[in-house]
Amino acid sequence: MRIETNDVLVLQGDSTTDCGRARPYGEGWGSLGNGYAQNVGALLDGVYPERHIRVINMGVSGNTSRDLRARWEEDTMALKPNWVTIMIGINDIWRQYDRPLHKEQHVYVDEYEANLRAIIERTLPDVKGLVLMTPFYMEQYRKDAMRASTDQYGAVVKRLSEEYGVLLADTQAAMDVYFQQYDPISMSWDRVHPNHVGSMILTRCLLEALEFDWRKGL
Repeated sequence: MRIETNDVLVLQGDSTTDCGRARPYGEGWGSLGNGYAQNVGALLDGVYPERHIRVINMGVSGNTSRDLRARWEEDTMALKPNWVTIMIGINDIWRQYDRPLHKEQHVYVDEYEANLRAIIERTLPDVKGLVLMTPFYMEQYRKDAMRASTDQYGAVVKRLSEEYGVLLADTQAAMDVYFQQYDPISMSWDRVHPNHVGSMILTRCLLEALEFDWRKGL
């Protein structure tokens, strides 16, 4: 497993990371929110208790990549993380569909890439590792306009992970496996915010990117 003893792991993103986490810092039991961050914290502590890994959820509901870039120093680098995960982009996309007349809130794909590049380049010199997580939309039909947009933004994440040599968690691919068996409405009424099953899928996707040993201690 990539994360080492006494490492600090900061999870960054939007509402799909936030999930009701405590303010100002989502850290400790009952404070990590009710989504994948809580699962990640529990599994790292439960399976690797000897490593004393500190997990902090700093996701902010409603954030776009523009918002995340603006708060990066205070909400990420100031915490002196060893590892950082980033899952951002669905609001960059969603605002183009649910608020089509509010152009000032739209973050198009070129700006999205520029924001991620700036964040990655600021972060890499000061951390052991970085995991980029693709944005996801809970719709299996790629002819759907918002799903097609999500795939486009996800492609940016994949390309940047390869370019910068950082880890990738392809959350959309993980979700699509589930939707071969169940309709997305069983997981989310708005196709954006997953239930506990979806949170567990995200947990597994992220931890596998970190080479988590699921059989340790068995």
